[in-house]
Amino acid sequence: MEQVAAAAIVDARGTVTGWSEGARQLTGYTAEEVVGRAAQDLLAEGVPPSAPTVVTGTVVVRHRDGHPLPLCLTAHPVIGPDDSPQGFVVTTAPSTGDADLVARAFQQAPIAMSVFDREQRYLRANDMAGGLLGFDADSLTGRYFPYSADDYDVNERRFDRCLRQVAETGRPVHYESHKRSASEAREHAWMVYVWPVHTAPDQVAAVAMAAVDSSEQYSARRRLVLLNEAATAIGTTLDVRRTAEELLEVVVPRFADFASVDLLDWVLDKDEPPRDHRAEIVLRRIAHRSVTEGIPEAAVVLGGTDSYGPCSPPLRALRESRAVLRRAGEPDFDHWVQERNSRPMGDPASRRGAHSLVTVPLRARGTTLGVAVFVRIHNPDPYAADDAALAEDLASRAAVSVDNARRFARERGTALALQHSLLPRGLSEQAALDVAHRYLPSGSQAGIGGDWFDVIPLSGGRVGLVVGDVVGHGIRSSATMGRLRTAVRTLADVDLPPDELLTHLDDLVAHLAAAEGGDEVGEMGATCLYAVYDPISRRLALAAAGHPPPAVREPDGGARLVTMSAGPPLGVGGLPFEETQLELPEGSLIALYTNGLIEGSDRDLDDGAVELCRALETPSDTLDDLCDKVVKSVLPDEPGDDVALLLARTRALGADQVATWDVPPDPAEVATTRQYAIEQLAEWGLAEVTFVTELVVSELVTNAIRYGGPPIQLRLIRDGSLICEVSDGSSTSPHLRRAHAFDEGGRGLLLVAQLTQRWGSRQTSEGKTIWAEQSLPA
Repeated sequence: MEQVAAAAIVDARGTVTGWSEGARQLTGYTAEEVVGRAAQDLLAEGVPPSAPTVVTGTVVVRHRDGHPLPLCLTAHPVIGPDDSPQGFVVTTAPSTGDADLVARAFQQAPIAMSVFDREQRYLRANDMAGGLLGFDADSLTGRYFPYSADDYDVNERRFDRCLRQVAETGRPVHYESHKRSASEAREHAWMVYVWPVHTAPDQVAAVAMAAVDSSEQYSARRRLVLLNEAATAIGTTLDVRRTAEELLEVVVPRFADFASVDLLDWVLDKDEPPRDHRAEIVLRRIAHRSVTEGIPEAAVVLGGTDSYGPCSPPLRALRESRAVLRRAGEPDFDHWVQERNSRPMGDPASRRGAHSLVTVPLRARGTTLGVAVFVRIHNPDPYAADDAALAEDLASRAAVSVDNARRFARERGTALALQHSLLPRGLSEQAALDVAHRYLPSGSQAGIGGDWFDVIPLSGGRVGLVVGDVVGHGIRSSATMGRLRTAVRTLADVDLPPDELLTHLDDLVAHLAAAEGGDEVGEMGATCLYAVYDPISRRLALAAAGHPPPAVREPDGGARLVTMSAGPPLGVGGLPFEETQLELPEGSLIALYTNGLIEGSDRDLDDGAVELCRALETPSDTLDDLCDKVVKSVLPDEPGDDVALLLARTRALGADQVATWDVPPDPAEVATTRQYAIEQLAEWGLAEVTFVTELVVSELVTNAIRYGGPPIQLRLIRDGSLICEVSDGSSTSPHLRRAHAFDEGGRGLLLVAQLTQRWGSRQTSEGKTIWAEQSLPA
């Protein structure tokens, strides 16, 4: 309706004294009905202006038929002779057409807009606001807001509170709301702004509202939040199955009602991708999750992975290497779901069947690993293109973590196989020691370490015990461990004392590091403890390179750590290694270990060593039982490193197993010494080896007299074999050489080497010892 020009005169008391024809046309009141009445009676809200200056503003006048009429009025004060206000001339300008345009703009605005009075009644609403409520916009005028919603839900109650709050406080409010419109099933997000309409600075005449559809921004924020959570929640472990479960925990129920992850067969077998791309696709279901208890969709809606047809969305996603979006009503989707569901798929609104899905290939580093399936059943919002893009982002993050886990599992398996191949598979029977051992590979993400142990038979019935730990994890550490174990065995075969052996081993590590990078000594570093036990003297000689000391439990006493100087780790250099010796009663227990056994995140090495000593005192029937008890009671709940444990119970060779003679440095004593040996063999019942023993004793004693120096001593040791040892005061070691046809000498040691099982020499503090070992009759 076009607005006409109108005028009215109001005196200083607020009484209407004049009323124009335009005022009658505009408000419906005649001059007779208005003149003489208070202007206040004509206003729907507010009071007339009273300032003695020209004032322009909007007031709400109540039309004669009762509806509110917002008018832009100008009040011109009438000044008397004494400059006092005598009244006002109130005018409203005629419409130039702009008001109609403004009204049309309000009505056709693409955002929902409404104006309410202070009692939450509609003064005006545009078409968008009416559409949201399912009403015609004109029919809302004068309606009380709570009566305008068929479903007065939490959104309406919140909005009602905001209207009252703004009307009472005069302060604007804005918030985000989520609601499904009457015309659409998909939920929308709305940014709602509510603000007061003032007729005077402190006078709230009405409350206005505008609601902006922020669904796209809201969905984008939700996708971003989901991706951020996926970045921290997926890939927390290096386990393929757990990684798949983490993906499903992120997406169900916020993104999907049901989801599954199927991996190609070769991924779970830790193999490399097949080179023949035409090979049959074999998938394995490794994880699925549902909002429904019992996950019926795994069997009813989607079936097993063996039922994926050649045109099914999952296999299409695999072949095309892209996300495939399908909805109910599309032929391939309906066919795929219905052929797996004995019941009708039903209307999605009935929440009986799937209505849309997204299948995404899991690809990482250019390799396809499997497929992820996301299905909506109860959520009425079908998947859209933005959801497919989000599914690809989620699958990409998960695929990288799955590939990392696969590579870790493959490398771990290789390192573990290498580690086990380099560790001793079975320790030979030793007369000097009873041994038991345990090796536990690390389960942490760092991978397999370089822990190792060994038991090395030495000459004279002695036994070498070694345990070590290479810095780092993985295949390289296992390979380095194999090198060091071989080096220790080689140096032990030369019968070096523990401190000298570690010195040579330290040089080897430094040379290896220099050969592989120059400055990578720290990366090649290792710790090692080497000990030699002599069952005849019952003495234990040991030295360590940065390794924790062994624990010893004597037969009638408690367990304790051996006091010794550890020395620097191998490869560091700069400090010598010191040998420690102690004498042990027969039946003593020696425990060698790596720091993974006693070190944990919640305790230090000292506390772990105390627990180890306490565990070694536990009564056990066998050493194997004691190994299990020590590991169970001492090992941390979540060990972060490999564990190697070697237990050895000492034995002693008695006087009935060892015979010793001092030999004067006279060639004539060779025959006498040989006779001593023959008699001793007869006493031990070893007449069958008399002939060979005579030749060995004659040769070794003759060489000691001729080329060595006093004191000279012969010792026979009856152990698992017969050992003949001749010691002298010279440090010069003999060398085996091939005698020529016409040489008169040089065949002695060659003869000894051919007649015995093995022979050798070792340096001692007094000189050297030449020994030969021969097997005994069964």
